[in-house]
Amino acid sequence: MKKIRVYEAAKEFHVSSEALLETLRGLGVEVKSHMSSIDDDVVARLKQKFNKDVEAAREEMARVKEKEAARVRAAAAAAAAAAPPAPPRPSQPRPASAPQAGAHAPRPAQPSRPGGPPRPQGPSSQRPGGPSGSPRPGGGGPGGPRPGFGGPQAGGPQRGPARGGRLRGAKKKKRVVDERLVAENVKRTLASLDAGARGHAKHRRERGEGTAVEEDAKVLQVTEFITVADLAGQMEVKPQEVIAACMRLGVMVTINRRLDKDTIEAVADEFGYGVEFVSEYSTEAVEEAEDVPADTTPRAPVVTVMGHVDHGKTTLLDYIRRASVAAGETGGITQHISAYSASVNGKPITFLDTPGHEAFTSMRARGAQVTDIVVLVVAADDRVMPQTIEAIDHARAAGVPIIVAINKVDLPVARPDLVMADLTKHKLVAEEYGGDTIMVPVSAKKGTGVERLLEMILLKAEMMELKANPDRRGKGTVVEARKEPGRGTVVAVLVQNGTVRVGDAFVAGTQYGKVRALTSRRGDRISEAGPSVPVEITGFSGVPSAGDTFQVLADEREAREIATKRHQLQREQEQRAFHHLTLADISQRVKEGGAAELRLIIKADVDGSAEALSDHLGRLGSDEVKLRIIHSGVGNISESDVLLAAASDAVILGFRVPVESSARSAAAREKVDVRGYEIIYKAEEDIKAAMSGLLKPEIRETILGRAEVRKVFHLSKSGSVAGCFVASGNILRNAKARLMRGGASVFDGRVGALKRFKDDVREVATGYECGITLEGYSDYREGDIIEAYELEEVARTLA
Repeated sequence: MKKIRVYEAAKEFHVSSEALLETLRGLGVEVKSHMSSIDDDVVARLKQKFNKDVEAAREEMARVKEKEAARVRAAAAAAAAAAPPAPPRPSQPRPASAPQAGAHAPRPAQPSRPGGPPRPQGPSSQRPGGPSGSPRPGGGGPGGPRPGFGGPQAGGPQRGPARGGRLRGAKKKKRVVDERLVAENVKRTLASLDAGARGHAKHRRERGEGTAVEEDAKVLQVTEFITVADLAGQMEVKPQEVIAACMRLGVMVTINRRLDKDTIEAVADEFGYGVEFVSEYSTEAVEEAEDVPADTTPRAPVVTVMGHVDHGKTTLLDYIRRASVAAGETGGITQHISAYSASVNGKPITFLDTPGHEAFTSMRARGAQVTDIVVLVVAADDRVMPQTIEAIDHARAAGVPIIVAINKVDLPVARPDLVMADLTKHKLVAEEYGGDTIMVPVSAKKGTGVERLLEMILLKAEMMELKANPDRRGKGTVVEARKEPGRGTVVAVLVQNGTVRVGDAFVAGTQYGKVRALTSRRGDRISEAGPSVPVEITGFSGVPSAGDTFQVLADEREAREIATKRHQLQREQEQRAFHHLTLADISQRVKEGGAAELRLIIKADVDGSAEALSDHLGRLGSDEVKLRIIHSGVGNISESDVLLAAASDAVILGFRVPVESSARSAAAREKVDVRGYEIIYKAEEDIKAAMSGLLKPEIRETILGRAEVRKVFHLSKSGSVAGCFVASGNILRNAKARLMRGGASVFDGRVGALKRFKDDVREVATGYECGITLEGYSDYREGDIIEAYELEEVARTLA
């Protein structure tokens, strides 16, 4: 039987390897990585599942369309029925001077209301999708000719019979409903529902006699990397509909999964929305003056090191900085974004070390947004891996040039040529192959090729002509934030323009403050920090989010006002995204089988870790058990966290943070489970085990024995007894049993009495005869089979 790798099947189905691995595990297929092999039967099952999901999504869309169409038809029918019938008109001979059919003859104007325009007539004044006073085809305004009414209508009040006016005291005519126009309106509405309700950023709608009017679609203002649930809330649709749209696009997602820019645009387009990407606090942006080229000076390049886990990113930086950073990381992996400055041949370079674990996808993306050059580390003995491809995508999305460092070339199994060939498939062509991507073979442990790599970085930076204005107010990006005893909130900021000084007022996201102290990454106190300098700042009012823009302002009052407005905006967004549970939601949950839910509160040492844990753990779950993150924050686990967990029946997960003594007492009193972890893998394992405990156990049936009915005895007192021969296994008294007749089960109950001759026995083995009665049944026949069995509950695990 032919077998293919998982990553090859992922290419065939146009999904990522990680998404296909999740799908396979959901189908019960045991796969370890993207290099695992699957056979044709599994591929066929995958095709069947994808086709089934796509068909379900299509049926959902068709049902919504039909429901909307029925509503429109009903509304149109009701409007036609409510209007009075047109009175019969006596036929009159037409004068010879009357205009021919099709010409626009003048018609009497309708009587005007006092001080107002003529009274509109017929259903055409209330057409769907446009105001009653909008310009109409064939005329320059409300007074233009209208189809179906024979001629132009006066644009203002008119008097006298000569202009078609009605004499005072004349009887007022009833309004006439044109059935043809009603039918045309319904037809146009149904056509617009079918062709333009979904899948068009702009749609066209016909009005009048075939004239088309282009209407702008609704525009969503969203941030990049928004979750599926948040996007569904913005569009006011169910998250399942967004998931179905992603599947049609070949992207497998969960409700808590973050979407990239391209996917957000494609999904929004499916639902008839345009997309405008904004920063989280775009409505309260700080006004800035543009820099004059004469005021700018060269600045150090900001270099982000990216790549797959365990490919040697931190070891490479360790060699450059001559500091053992890798040894200080728990479990040997980097779990924060860290910024470091180094001097190479007298020229400064700022390095950002990003985690390589898959849980930190959003953190790697954030690193790409603040960097000038990306150094992509690929192990020569491991070649290109899924997270290597993710790093390439993030760098391209940010428009950042890539320099490839092919690491571990000192190993005997190293094949740099294969790495170059693999990267060519992802449009990174080495200069040796005629491309424009710099690729340098290095050994992070021995230092081989590192000097040349640094020279290439400086050369690339020189060609980019990186400049900034150090004489303006400082501006930068929050890299990470944490709380420290005695220092309060400590925030690592990468200054990108201007200069930050001690005493400056600032705003960062929803937080503000005054710079109390500036500390270099080595722990030295400094008085100011210029462009491309990473620095730790104290003096924040609270903990900002990683990725927030840090901006120096004129005074603290202005900073407080902006932060307050941003906080209010954030609260409004959260309230709009929050939906109270309704009876309809409860009914839907019951129909879906009442999925169990594990609620979680996450507290971490830095904001990046909290966000990464939320993203990664949010991917866990299935149709039967779901994960809901109640709260995620930075700092120690406090008593308020415990009270929130007690009120919401949640578990507290702490990542590299201590538990306050008052919180321990409250947790013991409220019986709240508080877990602490140092490595993300351990947290994932425990949460997966806890969610597995919420799964309904699998019921397994074991056949104990089979007995054939050879004679039926009818007793006067106890009813009928089946005289049986035990053909296999054992028959036990009180065991579950079913009566089989002609291969079908006709009764399912328990063994009542079990006798050998006249004695009651507990068990009869194979090869012996016995008398059997089943509780609640007596219609035995010769040739029936009685099966004794037991049911066993087996714990299930989350795939």
